[in-house]
Amino acid sequence: MNNKMWAGRSSKEVDSRVNDFNSSIAFDSRMYKQDIKGSMAHAKMLGSKGIIDAEESEKIITGLEGILADIDSGTLRFDPEAEDIHMFVESELTKRLGDTGKRLHTARSRNDQVALDIRMYLKDEIKEIIPIVKELVEVLCQLAEENLDTIMPGYTHLQRAQPITFAHHMMAYAQMLVRDIGRLEDTYKRMNYMPLGSGALASTTYPIDRKQVCELLGFEDITQNSLDGVSDRDFCIELASAISILMMHLSRFSEEIILWSSWEFKFIELDDAYATGSSIMPQKKNPDVTELIRGKTGRVYGDLNTLLVMMKGTPLAYNKDMQEDKEAIFDAVDTVKLCLTTFIPMLDTMTLYKENMRNAAARGFINATDCADYLVKKGLPFRDAYKITGTLVAYCINNGKVLETLSLEEFKELSDVFEQDVYDAIKLETCVNMRMADGGPAPEAVKKQIAFARNAIKGYC
Repeated sequence: MNNKMWAGRSSKEVDSRVNDFNSSIAFDSRMYKQDIKGSMAHAKMLGSKGIIDAEESEKIITGLEGILADIDSGTLRFDPEAEDIHMFVESELTKRLGDTGKRLHTARSRNDQVALDIRMYLKDEIKEIIPIVKELVEVLCQLAEENLDTIMPGYTHLQRAQPITFAHHMMAYAQMLVRDIGRLEDTYKRMNYMPLGSGALASTTYPIDRKQVCELLGFEDITQNSLDGVSDRDFCIELASAISILMMHLSRFSEEIILWSSWEFKFIELDDAYATGSSIMPQKKNPDVTELIRGKTGRVYGDLNTLLVMMKGTPLAYNKDMQEDKEAIFDAVDTVKLCLTTFIPMLDTMTLYKENMRNAAARGFINATDCADYLVKKGLPFRDAYKITGTLVAYCINNGKVLETLSLEEFKELSDVFEQDVYDAIKLETCVNMRMADGGPAPEAVKKQIAFARNAIKGYC
């Protein structure tokens, strides 16, 4: 017997393989809370508008509350034979209430129902992700405060370039993450529109009150077009995009952690709780967490691409292709949460080798620009100063020296402009502390960056 909710049109049982192929209960069951809350608001509106009897409306709401409690407690388990979470809840309600339960689906379609559920679910997820990112920003701010004077090389092309501090480096990532939070907030705002009442595609002839449901469910407003309301998934794509950018930032940071923890750099060491060993090489300590984050970033990019490709050829309105949105966006959400919650304590517990950072800065001629600037301030054209400094660097390389160890006579062989004060000008601490421009690595400038980041994240949920 054909006992599907949509039975009537077909005279033949659907092949069991098609049922399995169509089923989404295995992954959309995670939206059960949102599905039930949405149904409760819908039932309340139906009763208040007289579309169904007020007493039946209350029975439906009470029945849904019971189903929610039973799922939460584990008393009620999801039926793997159910087509989706909507049908599971409605079938269970009908079992408990009889014909009254069947009235719940009045004036709505599964098309607008699922559009509602996924918006509600993803709104809840964004509210969980943002505080985790804020926690990471705070860890970075704390690391920065503790390392305002920890000198390290700044790099371009992965070549030592100019002296900065570890604090300055940490705050670069803090700024990226602040923007990531902003993108998540923006996504939430555009997602915060209630599609229920759009029906299958052309709304409904029942005198429903969409605004009432909107207010009951805490949405900003209703969607303005029924076709768009059921066929729009750009909010999923936008969230996957925001998560992809966030993952890209975590991946870049992870790459630096991998480099810094290598013996070639040895700027940091990960806590044993956040590193692994080798099955045959006893000396190894591998930064697996960061390597996995790099790998999982590609996975999230794949989720974004899945959503984009899924939607690019679907005509209005709803198409079954759109069932594929959930696994992709759920995976992106799960992955970024997993990466963040592992990355934060890993970063918070790592050991810094400050002397190694400073030694790397000293050996990299990263004060060469400051040497050239010294000559410019003495009156030489920059191009002349650049050439003199470049010659000095070549001389140091050939003789196993660094600029700080050259004698004043060696400096003067290339220019009489050099005086004793050159040593203070090219001292690494001077090179850093003189870069006081807003956004620079000088301690006072970094303190402003820390204050900015902390103030910025206060404004987010």
